[in-house]
Amino acid sequence: NYEAAGLAAEKMFEVIKDRIEKSTVAKPVTIVVMNQDASGESLLSRGKGFRDRMVQLIAEKSSLSRDDIAVIGNTAYIAADSPTKGRRVFIEMIVPASAAMTDATNSAQAVLNKVTSHSVLGIFCSNEATIKGLLAATNDGATLKSNAALRDVVVVGFDAGEAQKNAVRKQYMLGAITQDPYMIGYRAVELAYKAYKGEKVADIDTGAKFWDHANMDDADIKGLLYD
Repeated sequence: NYEAAGLAAEKMFEVIKDRIEKSTVAKPVTIVVMNQDASGESLLSRGKGFRDRMVQLIAEKSSLSRDDIAVIGNTAYIAADSPTKGRRVFIEMIVPASAAMTDATNSAQAVLNKVTSHSVLGIFCSNEATIKGLLAATNDGATLKSNAALRDVVVVGFDAGEAQKNAVRKQYMLGAITQDPYMIGYRAVELAYKAYKGEKVADIDTGAKFWDHANMDDADIKGLLYD
């Protein structure tokens, strides 16, 4: 989950890098990370993975440094070593009031309301629920392109689902991250068996893929995208 979300950061950074470069203390920019909650391990890993990779990319692949970045928002997603004093790029970690769809939608709407005033460049939704909230607030994503104020906001999601697939196909979103549930289950059983036998086990990367309108019908992607 951590590495998969890092891939999402990489894909978003490719698109928003030039606008990050143009940021100033007087005109800072914001990147929003929407997380369904602040307790689930998988969601925490995704939020932190995106955060850390985006900080790294900005510091290493642009003219800015870590001192120009501030991670703000929900404290569960702010690490002890996260940059917090920068004034050119704000990475805002958002958690809705609850896991209910209405709260996810309300949180998304609050973000959309400040796209212009806070120069929001991108929104990463770390699971299907947060993407559904964003899509509910944007007429299934159509408003992301029909509203001039939102047109340049880069949205990257996670998982799949019918609504998200439609939004990606219509290019309302840049794309999303998918994981292979079969491989996750297979590796989990494999590790459990090793642990049972007393063998040494360690974290492994089960792989993740970025999908967009161009590759979502490819054989190696299509089977991973549930409705």
